Amino acid sequence: MSALLWRRSLKGDRDFGAAIVEGTLPADLRGTLYRNGPGLFESFGKRYAHPFEADGAVTALRLGDDGARAASKIHRTAGLVEERARGKSLYGLGVPWLRRITNGLRGKDKNTANTNVMWWNGRLFALMEAGKPTEIDPRTLETIGETDLDGVVQSWFSAHPHRSARRRTTYNFGLEVGRTMRLHLYALPDDGAARHLGALALDGGPMLHDFIATDDHLIFFVSPVRVSVPRALFAIGGFEKFFSWKPELGTEVIVVPIDDPMKPVRFHTDAFWQWHFTNAYLRKDGELAVEYVRYPDFASFGDLAKDDLGGREHHALAAARYHRATINLQRKTFKTDELYGADSSEFPRVHPELEGAPHRYAWITLGDLEGIGRLDAKTGALVEHRVGKHQRVSEPIFVPRAGGSDETDGHVLSLCYDDVRDESFVAVYDGRRLAEGPVARVWLGYAVPITFHGTWVPAA
Repeated sequence: MSALLWRRSLKGDRDFGAAIVEGTLPADLRGTLYRNGPGLFESFGKRYAHPFEADGAVTALRLGDDGARAASKIHRTAGLVEERARGKSLYGLGVPWLRRITNGLRGKDKNTANTNVMWWNGRLFALMEAGKPTEIDPRTLETIGETDLDGVVQSWFSAHPHRSARRRTTYNFGLEVGRTMRLHLYALPDDGAARHLGALALDGGPMLHDFIATDDHLIFFVSPVRVSVPRALFAIGGFEKFFSWKPELGTEVIVVPIDDPMKPVRFHTDAFWQWHFTNAYLRKDGELAVEYVRYPDFASFGDLAKDDLGGREHHALAAARYHRATINLQRKTFKTDELYGADSSEFPRVHPELEGAPHRYAWITLGDLEGIGRLDAKTGALVEHRVGKHQRVSEPIFVPRAGGSDETDGHVLSLCYDDVRDESFVAVYDGRRLAEGPVARVWLGYAVPITFHGTWVPAA
C-alpha cells in the first residue's frame, strides 16, 4: 500500500473545494496547511528512475470559519511547461543520451520544486535540492516561477531552511557545483530583505541534504557521500550511479558562527548519514546539542526507489534512529547518543517558538510511516498513536495553541493516506492527548502522493 504514495501520480489539479470533516475541528485552528512533494512520477509514459526526479505538487488545506477547503496542483515549472509544449521529455535520465549531454553542456536542468514549501514575508515558495526557489501563489496555488530573491541566491537554494525563533530569521544554504564546490549561506529575516552571508569551500562533491540552526550557529554534518560531477552533469548511468558511499572519509562537522560566518569550526568524526535534523541549541555548559535522525550509511537513498523491500522490517526508513549529538567547539569533539531506538523514526519537528533554542519534545513519524510519536528528549519516553494497517502518515507539524501552557499544548497535523478509501486526509491531534488519536480527520476527497515537508500559516 505505501508504495502507492511513492509511485502513483496526482490525478490532475484540484482547485479549492469543500473537504469533509469527521470529528470536531478545534475552534482556534484557523489558517492553511501547505504540503509539498512529488506529484508526477512519470513523463510521457515513462517512469522516473527515482521519486526525487518527480515533478512536484503542492497541497493545501485551508481551515476557516466557513469550514475546510482543500486543493492540490502540479507546479508549472519552466522545465515542465517546455516539455509539454514540445510534447516530449527534455530533461532527466529518460531522455536520449545526446540530449543529456546537450543539457549538461548548456547547464540546463529542470527545477522540479518537489521537496519542501517555505513561507517567508507573505510569500510561498516550493523548494528542491538542486535549484532556486519556485514562487507559488498562496491563494490559488498557481506557479509564479523561479526566483533568485532579487539576486541574493547565487547558486542552489536547499530544500531545508531552518529558523532561529529568537533572531526571527530563517537560514538556508545552497551548494555551488563545479570545479570547486562551495557552500553558500543565506539569511531571510522575518521583516527585511534576504541576505547572502558568505560561502565556504568544500572538499570533493558531497551530497548535503539538510543542516540545522541554533540562535548563534549554523551546523552541517557533511556525510561521506560523494557525487560524481561528470556523471551528474551529463546524466550518465542510473540515478544511483551519481553517488558513492566512502566511509573512509568520515563525516565532516562544520559549525558556522552566524555573526562571523567566515570563521567556522571544522573537524571530522566517524562516518554516518542523516536525512533530517530536529533542532539544535547551546547548552548551559557551552556545548552544542544537536538532535537528528541517524543512518549507518546511504542505503536508504536506493531503497526509496524500490517497489518492494521485502516487508516492514526492510522498509527504506528502517535503519533510522533518533540521536542527540554533543559538540565541543574548543576541543573539536563529537559525541552522539541514541535517544530512541525501539523503532525507526523520521521527519522530526519541534514547537516553532523553540527552533534554535532548548526544547524537550520532538514530534516524529514511526516505522514505515505507520504512526505519530511525541518523544521526550529528556527521558526518552515516547507517546504514540499508530494508524491502521491500511493507512500511512506524514511529517507531523505542531501548531501552538495561543497562550499554551507548555510545549505539548497545541495541535499536531499530519497529511495521511487511507488505502481502503483511496483518499487522503489531514489528521488533527491534540498534542497533550496524542495517544487518544485524532480529534478530527479532514477528508480531501482524493488521493495525494507522498509529501515530504510542509508548513502551517496562521490566518491573518
